[in-house]
Amino acid sequence: MSEPRLTHAFADALPEFAVETTAASFPDRTLIVLNDDLSRELGLDTDWLRTPEGLAWLTGAGGGHATAYVGHQFGQFAGLLGDGRALLLGDLAGYEIQVKGSGRTAFSRGMSDGKGALGPMLREYLVSEFMHAAGIPTTRALAVVATGERLIRDGRPAQGAVVVRVASSHLRVGTVQLAATQSEELVRRVVEFAGFATASELLDTVINRQLNLVAQWMRIGFVHGVMNTDNVTLSGETIDYGPCAFTEDFDPKAVFSSIDTGGRYAFGNQPDIMAWNLTKLAEALVPVLDIDEAQAMLATMQQRWDELDTSRRDDLVFKPRNRMLGNAIKDAERGDLGPYFLLLGAVTDPYNPKAGPAWLAQPEDPEPFVTYCGT
Repeated sequence: MSEPRLTHAFADALPEFAVETTAASFPDRTLIVLNDDLSRELGLDTDWLRTPEGLAWLTGAGGGHATAYVGHQFGQFAGLLGDGRALLLGDLAGYEIQVKGSGRTAFSRGMSDGKGALGPMLREYLVSEFMHAAGIPTTRALAVVATGERLIRDGRPAQGAVVVRVASSHLRVGTVQLAATQSEELVRRVVEFAGFATASELLDTVINRQLNLVAQWMRIGFVHGVMNTDNVTLSGETIDYGPCAFTEDFDPKAVFSSIDTGGRYAFGNQPDIMAWNLTKLAEALVPVLDIDEAQAMLATMQQRWDELDTSRRDDLVFKPRNRMLGNAIKDAERGDLGPYFLLLGAVTDPYNPKAGPAWLAQPEDPEPFVTYCGT
């Protein structure tokens, strides 16, 4: 099989938001994990993906586009952000394929090398695939590939790696916000590219999608950790698994992210934060949306939330418990992938008590645990 033939719908529809970019050159690519089922769903040849040519494609050797967006981060408008370490390779079988950790782009900030370390890439792969198996809308993971590079993270050496992400769309609230800073015509084009006839239809649909998503997070104790507007998709898929974690005792004050020192994105705050983010979406749509209509729609959020099921789910025998996953990742970084694959097998069949050993299903003590964004 030759290299997959991708289309580039995002860059074609919104060229102002897409910067053609070449990935870094990597010295020694090694496949760590490949999602065979997802590969086949996308029409990809799993044997070819394991070849040197396939691994080069997975790490962005064919180039792609870094996409632009703005965002509110921790409640403050942060201005232009964009993909500082990711490339949108293109579209295949109705999905967008993006590689994270592929090197610097036009949106990389400061001294960032735009590359990823193995641990955070393995975390995103496993947690996103668990969410998919649990029936929660999410981006998915196609592969993790070690790049053969040695990086320095937090003053320590780390093995370089990329994760290949698959999403129905990478459009974010931050994409609409960026369009709103440019022109009314550009906002209309984003609405159209997102698949909506009107801005009111987009807002109504995204409110439903995102409130339903957060309700599902709350039911399993999931803490996203960095609910900035640039991490909120129009598709309603969970995206960006950097500092995510799970609260074992469903503590409303549970915070795990090292950068969330004020607890803004604590477990119990997530519904209100999503409502705040959706308000920012409505504000960005104002150039093409009647203000009174937008306010009336936002006023229904509490009622919509009250109608959702937020009761604790007890039917998941397996999930990526914080220390189990942390320890499995540490072992993987030392070269022992056995614990990681044991946990991966269990959490991607989370309703099956025979998918893993009984000890993997045991709750952990709700002791302090810290996660990092992985940038």
